[in-house]
Amino acid sequence: MGSRGRRKNDRDLPVPSISREERAVLPIQRWVVSAIAVALAATLSTHAPVATAAKVTECTKIGICYCVEGDLKATIATKVDRFRQVLAEQRKMGKAVGYLSVPLTSAGGGNFDINKEVAESAKAAIEKRFGADYLYVLNPGTLDADLPKGTGSDYMLMWTTLLEGQDGLGDFDFVYFAGPQDFARYFAFDGNNDMAKLEQYFDNRVKTNPGFAKAVEGGLTKPAFRRYYALRASSSVSRGAHDEWNIFKMINERRRADGKIGTPGQIPVLFDGRGVNPTDAEASVSEGYVGKCAP
Repeated sequence: MGSRGRRKNDRDLPVPSISREERAVLPIQRWVVSAIAVALAATLSTHAPVATAAKVTECTKIGICYCVEGDLKATIATKVDRFRQVLAEQRKMGKAVGYLSVPLTSAGGGNFDINKEVAESAKAAIEKRFGADYLYVLNPGTLDADLPKGTGSDYMLMWTTLLEGQDGLGDFDFVYFAGPQDFARYFAFDGNNDMAKLEQYFDNRVKTNPGFAKAVEGGLTKPAFRRYYALRASSSVSRGAHDEWNIFKMINERRRADGKIGTPGQIPVLFDGRGVNPTDAEASVSEGYVGKCAP
């Protein structure tokens, strides 16, 4: 009884009247509401999270695996093919071909642009030492190696694939790991108050190089810069160089075990301008970017 009574009472309530002017406004109100809804939907779609490329595990011929961006695999393969063509062209001219391992990242007080300049300087010095008519050095800092949005693992997949060669026995005649002397040459160290030279270099570069000034604004300090380039800078502090050291160790193990190559055919390893002794050449170091994707 109560519910039926409430419905009857509701129906008995007076219906509010709507004037002619109010009726005219209603379509405009509906249009405004619709427009706001469309604008809101567009805004939400614009700020919706963008799907990221899937990470995949990719392993090379010598059994080293990296967790890489799946979308970059084709680009990496194309660049490896191109670098192989470059090496083949240099060999046709009768040159020995070498790979330069050098730290490029800005981690630990370094600077990417400076490290690229050091790499260019080291390449030039090595080719001058042995003769540019007889030897070619591949510098990984070349623009041809750039991978858009690539990570350390993506770059190491590219370099590992190139270094190991198509048969897993290596595609280079030697490898050169940059050391303290290569950085000292760039900064013109002479063994006399070298940290003061770095102090002066830092101040001058801040004034003349916008990119370096931006790095300083982003947190690069003068003490960290001095410590890095006076005491630490070499392939020893590079994660990628650690992987590259182990790659050449593994390649040489395979070459020693190959009946047609053997111990005399190992790829020579140089560090800081000198050949390394057999004990060091056959020793492993800690890994850098090696590792499969997490399940």
